[in-house]
Amino acid sequence: MSESTLAQIRKIRLEKINLLRKLGINPYPSKGRKDFLNKEIVENFPKYEGKKVSLVGRIMSWREHGHIVFAHIQDESGRIQLYVKDEVLEKTSKEKQTLGFSDLGLLDVGDFIEANGEITKTQRGEISILPSQIKLLSKTLRPLPEKWHGITDVEERFRRRYLDMTMNPEVRERFERRSKFWQATRAFLNKNGFIEVNIPVLEHVTGGADAKPFITHFDALDQDLYLRISHELPLKRLIGGGFEKVYDIGARFRNEGFSDEHLPEHVAIEWYWAYADFRDGMKLTQEMFKYVMKEVYGKLNFEIRGFQIDLDKEWEILDFVNLMSKRFKIDIFKDPVEKMNSVLKKEGVDLGKDINRNRVVDNLWKLIRKDIGGPAFLLGVPKFLSPLSKSNAENSNIVDRFQPIIAGSELANAWSELNDPVDQLERFVDQQKLREAGDDEAQMMDIDYVEMLEYGMPPAVGYGHSERVFWFFENVTAKEGVPFPSLKSELEDTTREIYKDIEKYIDNSTLVRAKNESIKKPKK
Repeated sequence: MSESTLAQIRKIRLEKINLLRKLGINPYPSKGRKDFLNKEIVENFPKYEGKKVSLVGRIMSWREHGHIVFAHIQDESGRIQLYVKDEVLEKTSKEKQTLGFSDLGLLDVGDFIEANGEITKTQRGEISILPSQIKLLSKTLRPLPEKWHGITDVEERFRRRYLDMTMNPEVRERFERRSKFWQATRAFLNKNGFIEVNIPVLEHVTGGADAKPFITHFDALDQDLYLRISHELPLKRLIGGGFEKVYDIGARFRNEGFSDEHLPEHVAIEWYWAYADFRDGMKLTQEMFKYVMKEVYGKLNFEIRGFQIDLDKEWEILDFVNLMSKRFKIDIFKDPVEKMNSVLKKEGVDLGKDINRNRVVDNLWKLIRKDIGGPAFLLGVPKFLSPLSKSNAENSNIVDRFQPIIAGSELANAWSELNDPVDQLERFVDQQKLREAGDDEAQMMDIDYVEMLEYGMPPAVGYGHSERVFWFFENVTAKEGVPFPSLKSELEDTTREIYKDIEKYIDNSTLVRAKNESIKKPKK
């Protein structure tokens, strides 16, 4: 069978590495000199014209014209042109680790280089560096895709996100904003007196949300543990321990399917504020959204999924029970589940056997939510949908909970925290009964948390949102909104071809089987 084009290119580049080594050039030195970002030079040319600098980057283009080469190198800030002249460029030198003009054929598009020389403009007016020295910083074995925009397989972009970011700088810029999003969130909370405390990811009992957890095994304890589905219960233990304003930002894990708004693994923020209630939380939430979006985007008006969103206006207040009654003509507390489920089926949603009041009402609400632009706060959520929230003093059927609604989605959850240990225990028992009936997303009994409440926890409001907020304001899907979304492990045919001699070591399923077999071996 003939070799693929990629395998042939790789062989040629391996030969180039051998030639470089024969010249005494290290294809993978440990350091490169970088005086400025490329963008700094391009945007402030008069300041640097005629000065000698050292710039670095990946070669993104290469055009030869006799004894002149025009190329572009790209660093994290952008591109700048290399204007390479034979008479200006120093000769190949083992001592200086430089490449002369006659050896530039050992370079390829995709290689990382360092260029030392004078800042100038070409006759066509393009700002350039006229290098007297070129040093190789990293030799590539594979070519960059020529037309990354033309790739129709979206998963290919996700699997090789490093190429996606190289060919599409706007993708990398999105992840820079993602970092700023969490930095701004931290800055806002710190400014408002909150303290960040990191809490465990592995838990004996997981809770704080209706979600199916991932399970792992802790060898040292010889016990199965859960990856957290929320930050809630440990943070509230901190409130019980004397913290008054506390938060954590980090990954959480929910063993569920993918959608444009959901990923099983994602980053989330939760904060808890003692001696405050949900009304205080609503005010802080509005301030937080405005602060973060202004820091990240420099504006408060957005178009998100067809909705015009103005964060600077007063947020609308919506009532859960009234919305359900008005839209579907049902009483979510008194009407039988069968009646409400028939309404749901008429709307085209079939839950199959997973039918109980919680699931039916929640799915009916989702049909209403998708048409709400916001920004708005949803209030009056029923107690049976919120097992950790404090009951409303005037209506015990609902809880003091609010949810920010923007562009047809709940972007956060928050409520006055339940601190009555007897009430909490009863709700945990109700949730356990749902689990016994087959609802694997119902919450688990956490008796240690109940005992904490029996020692006393002050009144508090708690809030949480995931990076779905960021995805929405970026107007992208969940997978587009994270650098490395989870994907099913696969080996391409070209990978098997190139590494055929060691394929058994790189086949993930083989490794997993080997690991499982070693675990099963009896102890000596």
